[in-house]
Amino acid sequence: MSFRISIDIQRSPSDVFAFVADFRNMPRWYEAVERVTATTAGSAGQGARFQMFRSLPDGHAINEVEVTSFQPEEEITFTSIEGPTPFQYRYRLEAISGGTRLTLDGQISAEGLTGPAAHLGGLAERLFSRGMKTNLRALKRIIEAQHAGA
Repeated sequence: MSFRISIDIQRSPSDVFAFVADFRNMPRWYEAVERVTATTAGSAGQGARFQMFRSLPDGHAINEVEVTSFQPEEEITFTSIEGPTPFQYRYRLEAISGGTRLTLDGQISAEGLTGPAAHLGGLAERLFSRGMKTNLRALKRIIEAQHAGA
């Protein structure tokens, strides 16, 4: 399943990119993410890898994720390379009047789910998409609040 979601954030592309690109921030705004642990040393740029510990409908899951594109203030892509519910999330940033338009192009599959959730198929994928809209609204609130008055 593929989806596209855009949201306008009243902060500069550099502020938005810095927050989104720091995968350690994910548990703050990504509802299903419980914690994130780096598995590569050094920069968080292209090629960086991390483990993402998530809570899914059928229990806990761990995904190995790699940063597969990294263009400061323009684009970052997170691609799962191991684990259930394979996904690729490409976040693109565009300067707009008063801030940044953040567009998420997502691809996700319910592959790897077990138990009752495994039988939800397309419904599970639509729920993931709906959840991402909620996550992006949380991201917007956090970024705008943390930079208020800056």
